[in-house]
Amino acid sequence: MEQQEAVRGAVGGLGEWVARLRWSDAPAEVRERLLTVLVDAVAVTALGSREPAQRAFVEAWDAPDGPAPVFGTGRTAAVDAAAWLNATAAVRLELDDGHRLAGGHPAAHGFPAVLALASRGTTTGAELCAALLAAYEVAARFGRATSLRPGTHPHGNWGVAGAGAGCARVLGLDGQGATAAIDAASGMPIAGPFSAALDGNPVRDNWIGAANQSGLVAARLAATGTGHPTGIAAHALGDLLGTLDPAVLDDGVGERWEVLGGYFKQHSSCSFTHAAIDAALSLRDQVDEGTAQVLVEIHSLGAQLDRASWPTPLAAMFSLPFVVATALRRGRVVPADLSADSLADPATADLAHRVVVRPAADLDARLPDERPVRVTVTSDRGRHVAERPNPVGDAAFQPFTADDRIRVLSDLLGDPAAVAAIRDHVADLPDAPDAGKTLRALGSALGTR
Repeated sequence: MEQQEAVRGAVGGLGEWVARLRWSDAPAEVRERLLTVLVDAVAVTALGSREPAQRAFVEAWDAPDGPAPVFGTGRTAAVDAAAWLNATAAVRLELDDGHRLAGGHPAAHGFPAVLALASRGTTTGAELCAALLAAYEVAARFGRATSLRPGTHPHGNWGVAGAGAGCARVLGLDGQGATAAIDAASGMPIAGPFSAALDGNPVRDNWIGAANQSGLVAARLAATGTGHPTGIAAHALGDLLGTLDPAVLDDGVGERWEVLGGYFKQHSSCSFTHAAIDAALSLRDQVDEGTAQVLVEIHSLGAQLDRASWPTPLAAMFSLPFVVATALRRGRVVPADLSADSLADPATADLAHRVVVRPAADLDARLPDERPVRVTVTSDRGRHVAERPNPVGDAAFQPFTADDRIRVLSDLLGDPAAVAAIRDHVADLPDAPDAGKTLRALGSALGTR
């Protein structure tokens, strides 16, 4: 009961902060970073929408018309449908931004719901930006406070609280209302097994869709005035799914900004693989592919990504042998490398079967401040070793600037004009009198590509 009361008090503090947060009061670097995260989120959603599997999913959904853009499809849909569809597209290619210390993806858990809800045309751009910031900060804090049980995937559990917070802000709820929304959202986690990603089961992408829809539900419940905050996360995230430290939830809120500690991706794969890809790329010109034997030593979180078979693109994105072999062979790991032909490439499979993945105690000792990896390649051209403390693009290691991210996104989409359109519309958003109109203009500018 003491733990539950501590969680209830911390959630109350977060709710009051969410309600009084003003976009103009956030430091300039926080506002700039949040807008860059938004550019990234919309761009990778549009990119994910191009995938045949996502196109089929949108068609099968047969969503009713509504005010919210489904980015990359050229159409709008009802709020709940757009939130779910954009969420699954955002994570489909494993290019969405994340937060190492939170252990997952704060933005993907709440941005689609907040954007869809704000598309109704009753929200100013500044209010929408505040709501997005609230969603990110609350989700990241819940992520940092939660230690999931081994084997639990972070999609769809701790991040739901951020979706509830952001949607509560869009609805204009007061401190009590925002508290009720955060509390209710934290009581709707998904207990998803990490094995779904390793197996390549696309249900894993839909856990993010469910998280966004749960945030909408939680905020609407709170809007009725019938919410009853109890600190339910102490049991839902704590007892059932892991452990929860309530002191982390509201410590330094409004003073320490989690959005500044996130990372951006340049490889289309699980973040646990990125440092290994970076290391492999640095060795590529020094090894003979045909005779290469590769040892990937990694922290125990990443050691489970050792499968040398990939029945689906998702499974490939969670296979260290596949992505390291692809990096050595192609000099990249991008969406094109996840095509049916690429997954079936016998040369990639041959090299992947010469990639050994092992956990290393010395690398484990550097968690969580680092997610280190050491790659050793032995071939006819000798033995070469490369080590990385974190992936390129992490806040703690060669972080991407806003301009860097535009460059990477332009390369990934193969469409600099589309990325420029996203950047320009997002830049206009804070001063927009009607956020919905701006978002629909952005959706139209992206069209179907």
